[in-house]
Amino acid sequence: MNTAVLPTITIDLVLDRLTTKDVLHGVLHAILFHRLFGTIKPQTFEVLDVTMPGVSDPETERLVNEKVDAFWRGIEGGASKRGQIIVTIAEKKLKKNWFSIGEEEVPWEQWVINAELRQPKTDRDRQTFQANLASTLTKTIHTIITYTSSERGRAVVPPITDATTISPFPFKVVVKVGNLEVG
Repeated sequence: MNTAVLPTITIDLVLDRLTTKDVLHGVLHAILFHRLFGTIKPQTFEVLDVTMPGVSDPETERLVNEKVDAFWRGIEGGASKRGQIIVTIAEKKLKKNWFSIGEEEVPWEQWVINAELRQPKTDRDRQTFQANLASTLTKTIHTIITYTSSERGRAVVPPITDATTISPFPFKVVVKVGNLEVG
Protein backbone atom coordinates (compact mmCIF):
# COMPACT_ATOMS: atom_id res chain seq x y z
CA MET A 1 0.00 0.00 0.00
CA ASN A 2 1.23 3.47 -0.86
CA THR A 3 1.81 5.38 2.37
CA ALA A 4 3.12 8.55 0.74
CA VAL A 5 1.16 11.71 1.37
CA LEU A 6 -1.09 12.59 -1.55
CA PRO A 7 -0.18 16.08 -2.82
CA THR A 8 -3.28 18.23 -2.55
CA ILE A 9 -3.53 21.66 -4.14
CA THR A 10 -6.34 23.80 -2.74
CA ILE A 11 -8.05 26.65 -4.55
CA ASP A 12 -10.45 28.85 -2.58
CA LEU A 13 -13.08 30.81 -4.47
CA VAL A 14 -15.88 33.13 -3.39
CA LEU A 15 -18.43 33.34 -6.21
CA ASP A 16 -21.66 35.13 -7.05
CA ARG A 17 -24.65 33.79 -8.98
CA LEU A 18 -23.68 35.53 -12.22
CA THR A 19 -20.18 34.09 -12.50
CA THR A 20 -20.28 30.73 -10.68
CA LYS A 21 -20.61 28.49 -13.73
CA ASP A 22 -18.10 30.41 -15.87
CA VAL A 23 -15.49 30.53 -13.10
CA LEU A 24 -15.77 26.85 -12.18
CA HIS A 25 -15.77 25.88 -15.86
CA GLY A 26 -12.58 27.88 -16.41
CA VAL A 27 -10.78 26.59 -13.31
CA LEU A 28 -11.62 22.93 -14.03
CA HIS A 29 -10.44 23.34 -17.61
CA ALA A 30 -7.21 25.01 -16.46
CA ILE A 31 -6.42 22.12 -14.09
CA LEU A 32 -7.15 19.51 -16.76
CA PHE A 33 -5.18 21.47 -19.37
CA HIS A 34 -2.07 21.22 -17.17
CA ARG A 35 -2.56 17.60 -16.09
CA LEU A 36 -3.95 15.51 -18.97
CA PHE A 37 -0.54 14.87 -20.65
CA GLY A 38 -2.00 13.39 -23.82
CA THR A 39 -2.33 15.11 -27.16
CA ILE A 40 -4.85 17.86 -26.58
CA LYS A 41 -6.29 20.64 -28.66
CA PRO A 42 -5.99 23.84 -26.59
CA GLN A 43 -8.61 26.53 -26.26
CA THR A 44 -9.04 29.58 -24.07
CA PHE A 45 -11.86 31.03 -22.00
CA GLU A 46 -12.33 34.64 -20.97
CA VAL A 47 -13.72 34.88 -17.45
CA LEU A 48 -13.91 38.37 -15.93
CA ASP A 49 -11.20 39.54 -18.38
CA VAL A 50 -8.88 36.71 -17.28
CA THR A 51 -7.76 34.35 -20.04
CA MET A 52 -7.88 30.74 -18.88
CA PRO A 53 -6.52 27.71 -20.75
CA GLY A 54 -8.79 24.83 -21.63
CA VAL A 55 -9.06 21.54 -23.45
CA SER A 56 -11.06 21.39 -26.68
CA ASP A 57 -12.39 17.85 -26.44
CA PRO A 58 -16.08 16.85 -26.49
CA GLU A 59 -15.72 14.27 -23.71
CA THR A 60 -13.78 16.64 -21.44
CA GLU A 61 -16.25 19.42 -22.18
CA ARG A 62 -19.17 17.14 -21.31
CA LEU A 63 -17.53 16.09 -18.04
CA VAL A 64 -16.74 19.67 -17.01
CA ASN A 65 -20.25 20.89 -17.87
CA GLU A 66 -21.83 17.95 -16.04
CA LYS A 67 -19.81 18.60 -12.85
CA VAL A 68 -20.34 22.38 -12.91
CA ASP A 69 -24.08 21.85 -13.42
CA ALA A 70 -24.16 19.33 -10.54
CA PHE A 71 -22.42 21.88 -8.30
CA TRP A 72 -24.90 24.57 -9.34
CA ARG A 73 -27.93 22.34 -8.71
CA GLY A 74 -26.53 21.34 -5.30
CA ILE A 75 -25.95 24.97 -4.28
CA GLU A 76 -29.30 26.17 -5.63
CA GLY A 77 -31.33 23.33 -4.16
CA GLY A 78 -29.75 23.06 -0.74
CA ALA A 79 -29.28 25.10 2.40
CA SER A 80 -25.49 25.11 2.11
CA LYS A 81 -23.86 27.75 -0.07
CA ARG A 82 -20.45 26.07 0.15
CA GLY A 83 -19.14 23.19 -1.84
CA GLN A 84 -16.13 21.48 -3.32
CA ILE A 85 -15.08 20.10 -6.64
CA ILE A 86 -12.33 17.55 -6.20
CA VAL A 87 -10.17 16.36 -9.09
CA THR A 88 -8.17 13.22 -8.30
CA ILE A 89 -5.57 11.95 -10.75
CA ALA A 90 -4.34 8.38 -10.46
CA GLU A 91 -2.19 5.80 -12.17
CA LYS A 92 -3.07 2.21 -12.91
CA LYS A 93 -0.87 -0.31 -11.13
CA LEU A 94 -0.91 -4.07 -11.03
CA LYS A 95 -2.51 -5.45 -7.90
CA LYS A 96 -1.53 -8.97 -6.96
CA ASN A 97 -3.79 -11.06 -4.78
CA TRP A 98 -3.44 -14.65 -3.72
CA PHE A 99 -5.46 -15.94 -6.63
CA SER A 100 -5.44 -13.21 -9.25
CA ILE A 101 -3.71 -10.23 -10.72
CA GLY A 102 -5.72 -7.10 -11.45
CA GLU A 103 -5.35 -3.38 -11.76
CA GLU A 104 -5.96 -0.73 -9.17
CA GLU A 105 -6.01 3.04 -9.42
CA VAL A 106 -3.51 4.69 -7.11
CA PRO A 107 -4.02 8.45 -6.72
CA TRP A 108 -0.93 10.62 -7.16
CA GLU A 109 -2.42 14.12 -6.99
CA GLN A 110 -5.58 15.88 -5.88
CA TRP A 111 -6.95 19.34 -6.61
CA VAL A 112 -9.62 20.73 -4.27
CA ILE A 113 -11.69 23.71 -5.38
CA ASN A 114 -13.48 25.15 -2.34
CA ALA A 115 -16.29 27.40 -3.54
CA GLU A 116 -18.63 29.59 -1.58
CA LEU A 117 -21.59 31.45 -3.02
CA ARG A 118 -22.19 35.02 -1.86
CA GLN A 119 -24.41 37.63 -3.37
CA PRO A 120 -23.35 41.30 -3.51
CA LYS A 121 -26.11 43.66 -2.38
CA THR A 122 -25.46 46.75 -4.52
CA ASP A 123 -23.94 47.50 -7.93
CA ARG A 124 -20.91 49.00 -6.23
CA ASP A 125 -20.50 45.83 -4.14
CA ARG A 126 -20.83 43.76 -7.34
CA GLN A 127 -18.06 45.74 -9.06
CA THR A 128 -15.74 45.32 -6.08
CA PHE A 129 -16.68 41.65 -5.79
CA GLN A 130 -15.96 40.97 -9.47
CA ALA A 131 -12.65 42.85 -9.33
CA ASN A 132 -11.62 40.73 -6.33
CA LEU A 133 -12.76 37.55 -8.10
CA ALA A 134 -10.75 38.47 -11.22
CA SER A 135 -7.70 38.93 -9.01
CA THR A 136 -8.37 35.56 -7.37
CA LEU A 137 -8.65 33.91 -10.80
CA THR A 138 -5.31 35.38 -11.84
CA LYS A 139 -3.75 34.03 -8.65
CA THR A 140 -5.41 30.65 -9.27
CA ILE A 141 -3.88 30.39 -12.75
CA HIS A 142 -0.53 31.41 -11.25
CA THR A 143 -0.88 28.69 -8.58
CA ILE A 144 -1.70 26.05 -11.20
CA ILE A 145 1.20 27.02 -13.45
CA THR A 146 3.68 27.41 -10.58
CA TYR A 147 2.80 24.05 -9.04
CA THR A 148 2.65 22.02 -12.26
CA SER A 149 5.96 23.41 -13.51
CA SER A 150 7.77 23.14 -10.15
CA GLU A 151 10.15 20.32 -9.29
CA ARG A 152 7.63 19.06 -6.72
CA GLY A 153 4.77 19.17 -9.24
CA ARG A 154 6.77 17.33 -11.88
CA ALA A 155 8.17 14.76 -9.44
CA VAL A 156 4.74 13.35 -8.51
CA VAL A 157 3.86 12.50 -12.12
CA PRO A 158 4.35 8.77 -12.75
CA PRO A 159 6.01 7.56 -15.95
CA ILE A 160 3.76 7.98 -18.97
CA THR A 161 3.36 4.56 -20.57
CA ASP A 162 0.43 5.26 -22.89
CA ALA A 163 0.30 8.47 -24.91
CA THR A 164 -2.45 7.38 -27.30
CA THR A 165 -5.33 8.90 -25.34
CA ILE A 166 -6.06 12.40 -24.10
CA SER A 167 -5.02 11.29 -20.59
CA PRO A 168 -2.64 8.44 -19.84
CA PHE A 169 -3.86 8.65 -16.24
CA PRO A 170 -7.40 8.00 -15.02
CA PHE A 171 -8.94 10.94 -13.23
CA LYS A 172 -12.22 11.55 -11.50
CA VAL A 173 -14.10 14.67 -10.59
CA VAL A 174 -16.29 14.62 -7.48
CA VAL A 175 -18.73 17.39 -6.51
CA LYS A 176 -19.70 17.92 -2.87
CA VAL A 177 -22.13 20.44 -1.44
CA GLY A 178 -22.52 20.55 2.32
CA ASN A 179 -20.21 17.48 2.60
CA LEU A 180 -22.62 15.40 0.49
CA GLU A 181 -21.63 14.10 -2.93
CA VAL A 182 -24.01 15.56 -5.50
CA GLY A 183 -22.61 14.63 -8.86
